[in-house]
Amino acid sequence: MVLQAIIYVRGTLQILDQLELPHKEVYQTISNVEDAWNAIREMRVRGAPAIAIVAALALAIELTNRQEPESDDGVPEEARRATDVIVEKLEYLVTSRPTAVNLADAAKKLENIVRSTSNSPGSTKSSVEEAYITAAELMLIDDVLDNKNIGRHGASWILDNSGKASSGEKISVLTHCNTG
Repeated sequence: MVLQAIIYVRGTLQILDQLELPHKEVYQTISNVEDAWNAIREMRVRGAPAIAIVAALALAIELTNRQEPESDDGVPEEARRATDVIVEKLEYLVTSRPTAVNLADAAKKLENIVRSTSNSPGSTKSSVEEAYITAAELMLIDDVLDNKNIGRHGASWILDNSGKASSGEKISVLTHCNTG
């Protein structure tokens, strides 16, 4: 079994509650921006990339699951309004941990994506929202891939430099995080 800090399927998001570790593995459902803001502020999610991704995906969840009718979706003004709402929510999410550089960086990247989409000819509210959701999902995919590559390269380096690779001896690794 692999312990996942973030479980995401379009429309649903769960985080491993860091406050319960190491005694319990409890997943908290994040349904909207407010849930993410609280989880980040209360340190239920930790790690710079994870904080940014949870914030980004929480807004994606909110956009995916909204109950608003699609009236006037083809009107350019609606694309601009959607952009303004997204940017406002991103700014709010950044206030959950103002010193989190990854969070602010992710918010800025996502803002740039929705502004670019909104300014494109023929943009709609739906196209702006879909551009945001896709970009937020890609952040998670890229982060998981980065982590797997770090692990693979690190394991290879340790084996190559430990002198124990060919003997079959076990290798112990102690990790330490000093970020928080």
